[in-house]
Amino acid sequence: MSTSAPKRLANLWDDAKAAAMSEPERLVYRSNLLGSDKRVTNYGGGNTSSKIFQKDPLTGQDVEVLWVKGSGGDSASIKLDGFSTLYMDKLRALKGLYRGVEFEDEMVGYLPHATFNLNPRAASIDTPLHAYVNHPYVDHMHPDAIIAIAASVNSKELTKQIFGDSIGWLPWKKPGFELGLWLGKYCEENPNSKGLILESHGLFTWGDTPKECYETTIAIINQAIAWFEQQTEGKTIFGGAAVPSLPAEQRRAIAAKLMPKIRGLISEDSHKLGHFDDSAAVLEFVNSNNLRPLAALGTSCPDHFLRTKIRPLVIEFDPANPDIDAVVANIPEDIAAYRVDYQAYYDRCKHDNS
Repeated sequence: MSTSAPKRLANLWDDAKAAAMSEPERLVYRSNLLGSDKRVTNYGGGNTSSKIFQKDPLTGQDVEVLWVKGSGGDSASIKLDGFSTLYMDKLRALKGLYRGVEFEDEMVGYLPHATFNLNPRAASIDTPLHAYVNHPYVDHMHPDAIIAIAASVNSKELTKQIFGDSIGWLPWKKPGFELGLWLGKYCEENPNSKGLILESHGLFTWGDTPKECYETTIAIINQAIAWFEQQTEGKTIFGGAAVPSLPAEQRRAIAAKLMPKIRGLISEDSHKLGHFDDSAAVLEFVNSNNLRPLAALGTSCPDHFLRTKIRPLVIEFDPANPDIDAVVANIPEDIAAYRVDYQAYYDRCKHDNS
């Protein structure tokens, strides 16, 4: 965490705006608010849901429908058509078909049979995690401050220390039907809980209104940020600074020279866009003594490495002797070595059935 105190997440909920919306529109509104701040979840990350009573187009009867972010959506920009809709009674009936954890992958094939109103949006693997939480509104986010807790070796103890009994904890389990059942069991056994942390994964929060759910999510993340601020105040972070930063104009000039070369080398199979970030928190990390060993540890949340791969490539650069031509000359070899390392990681960890 940066030694410069990060701002708390703002509560952006507007009662007047929300009151004029339908229930599905309030789900979009809630999702967009959460996704608008990357401290809450990264691009394409997290999912939200609402259990809404609607008229069945066949029977005309009111039925409970799960609206949940579909596969491939982005919380910040999602619209109504980005959500899957499924009959809750059919999702509950799936429990009777479940043959155990060794067969849980087959449950994904049943989800289309629960589709409400012929919605073409495919349901995601996280659908059971929302369906079996016995609250009508659920947020599942991957906030940096929460991931720092969830990925710690003493994740369970930290969760208890920071949140007491208001937030629970579950050990790592890959997303799927079994984890959905775990969440449902936890909710039934802990009716006063506001949410839980999934080890090495992220945060689940819930509420009885869309506003309550959203505000709980924001409050829990802010509570984690505040705890980290308290723990790091006055302490050396990342092993201290190894090098000073170059002036801002010089940093950007160097980035402008490096980016076209990097983009060209990584765009062999598909075109890529570059993004340059020299914020205070980033500089604190890249200037630090522990940059290389910490970068080698890689990402700590599956939702993150879907976007960033397992670890970043650190390109050697000495700001006291900024030889850009030498850096540019070495980039092809650096990227080639990164690809070899990544392929070796993939070959070591792949499964025949995955």
